[in-house]
Amino acid sequence: MEWNTSNKNNRKVTVINGGHFSNLEEFYDEVSSVLMKDTDWKVGTLDGFDDILYGGFGVFGNGEELEIIWKESQKSKKELGFEATRDFYENKIRQGKPFNIQLIQQKLDDLTSGKGQTLFEILVEIIESHKNIVLILD
Repeated sequence: MEWNTSNKNNRKVTVINGGHFSNLEEFYDEVSSVLMKDTDWKVGTLDGFDDILYGGFGVFGNGEELEIIWKESQKSKKELGFEATRDFYENKIRQGKPFNIQLIQQKLDDLTSGKGQTLFEILVEIIESHKNIVLILD
């Protein structure tokens, strides 16, 4: 990931480089290395990723305008696609508590039937849910 202090819209800019990771854990490492640098906290869950996007305890302020450019997003879309998502849900089901197995099984069933989101789509949705963040898929 790269960090740039601002662009023409006076937003901070960061780059997620899909070439730097091939799975969800490596994505978390990539995000942590820039958005959480100089802190002791590392992203390790989807909820944690959502939390850092509110800002205020990483490298950008709470509600501060941010632009995320996701380079090689098509590579990430493939690698964080159906198979990775299926494995993600199956692993949670195997682990059992504290996970809501019934909910995760429903998400897995939705994915298998073509109605569910992939990890890539979930990550994009999380980013886009933050109105102060602009996502550019490159």
